[in-house]
Amino acid sequence: MRRLLLLAPLLLFTVGCGVVPSSEDEATDAAREAATHAGEVLYGQRPRTAEEVGRSASGIDGVEVIRVTGTSTHDGDGIDVIVRTSGSAYNEWSDPQEVTVRRCFAVWVSPKSEWREDPRDVDCPEGPPLTFAPPPEPPELPYEK
Repeated sequence: MRRLLLLAPLLLFTVGCGVVPSSEDEATDAAREAATHAGEVLYGQRPRTAEEVGRSASGIDGVEVIRVTGTSTHDGDGIDVIVRTSGSAYNEWSDPQEVTVRRCFAVWVSPKSEWREDPRDVDCPEGPPLTFAPPPEPPELPYEK
């Protein structure tokens, strides 16, 4: 009976506060936030090609571009960029170690996309991240002009 009395406050605390999110869930949320940030950086109304969007996304810290589909932000459904990000979390109550996860998300880039639109969870495609050539040099203007 004495043990039951000692466990009752713990049981009430657990039931009253709800389930504590796992470190993996919190790390996944941090990875999703990095993908959301990528969407913010890529957001805009200016027409861009898939290569321009992919190059821009690959320059964002903590973001790896895994796949780019579509031809232009203003053609068809726009461009989907699959990015791989990571997130870390530490929850001393449920996990004694820091947890780091790598997750993939689809970021939609189109004039119809919304600011801070939630990226979609997707399975990570196989293979290394894409690399992009540097942007072409701007044309030289005549000196006199």
